[in-house]
Amino acid sequence: MNVCILGAGVVGLTSAYYLAKQGVQVTVLDRQPGVALETSFANAGQISPGYSAPWAAPGIPMKAVKWLMQKHAPLKISPEPEVKKLLWMTKMLANCTNQAYNVNKSRMMALAEFSRDCFIDLRKELGIRYDDGQGGTTQLFRTDEQVEGAAKDIKVLKALGVPHEELTPADILKVEPGLAPVIDKFKGALRLTGDETGDCYMFCEALKAECDKLGVDFKFNTSVERLEINQGAIKGVQTKEAMLNFDQVLVCLGSYSKELLKAIDLDVPIYPVKGYSLTVPITQSEFAPTSTIMDETYKVAVTRLGNRIRAAGTAELTGYNLTMPKVRTDTIAHVVGDVFPQGGDLSEAEYWTGLRPMTPDGTPVVGGTPIKGLFLNTGHGTLGWTMSCGSAALIADIMLGEKTAIDSSDLAVKRYAH
Repeated sequence: MNVCILGAGVVGLTSAYYLAKQGVQVTVLDRQPGVALETSFANAGQISPGYSAPWAAPGIPMKAVKWLMQKHAPLKISPEPEVKKLLWMTKMLANCTNQAYNVNKSRMMALAEFSRDCFIDLRKELGIRYDDGQGGTTQLFRTDEQVEGAAKDIKVLKALGVPHEELTPADILKVEPGLAPVIDKFKGALRLTGDETGDCYMFCEALKAECDKLGVDFKFNTSVERLEINQGAIKGVQTKEAMLNFDQVLVCLGSYSKELLKAIDLDVPIYPVKGYSLTVPITQSEFAPTSTIMDETYKVAVTRLGNRIRAAGTAELTGYNLTMPKVRTDTIAHVVGDVFPQGGDLSEAEYWTGLRPMTPDGTPVVGGTPIKGLFLNTGHGTLGWTMSCGSAALIADIMLGEKTAIDSSDLAVKRYAH
């Protein structure tokens, strides 16, 4: 079987590996000159199944209104009117109910937990390293209200059997001693002990080498213009250079999946949610993070990657705009300076921005479509790195007609049919 994968980010790359491993002839197309040069390049560095939750949650609409008034807010919405943005926001608000939240979080965590297990197996099998660590994620609460609000998440964690710990300020210092100078700012924390960290770009480069060994054909600097459909079945991919014919096509284009699919009348509710990151060298190791902390107030994650600190966060609804206004990057820098003031050198910060492909219910779109031979693995939002291996393993089995390791019935695009 001859399969084409569109996109060489972490989702497309892991998909290529799992398919090629099962003997499939795989071709990967990407407009960039190499792997992981867009959204996968400088993400937060978290593999966080324990922190896998939909943004659409009860209480979020009221919080969003308050955030819009804050200087260092986790959410910004551009004032320009845009029909796509308004439609997506309406669908997201419809998911801000207790019932929807519990359903969405449960299926997201099931996929993320499976994906974490796939990461572990992959490391054992291939021995690849990517500044990886297995120290968990510590979600820091600055207010008593945040401590109390974590109860609903803890309930879901318990129901799914996800390992976790509730921490007092004294407990926090046992896992993140670098917070000692600022520990009085925090009321408590929730630690997800099964979470991992790593440099996504390093991982992708290492996995690309493994894909090369399996015979995957990478065609870089190749832009896709359209999908060729004939009598309800995929026939090929039209690039700027030529029409390429394949038995199956898998779309892993993140935020750019929507427009390509819209051209063939397949509506996938994905919107690009812009995020920012910075990377700084560690100056005093004892005052740097041990693993990952998530500042619940600012929704910014701060992660240790070898001798570097990576911080990432904010959500900006501004279409496909990739500019980096200082007012946005200041929020990331503020959190690093506030929680690890002696840990890294902010004067050496390297800033980056990327577009997360968000669905209104938070769950990625993994599975087949009404078009024969056309499959999707996209819409992972902030969790593409976390869910990549699990999503790839699932889609490989789906495309080959095999039984999947976990239930994938609610992951396909058909869930939006109503």
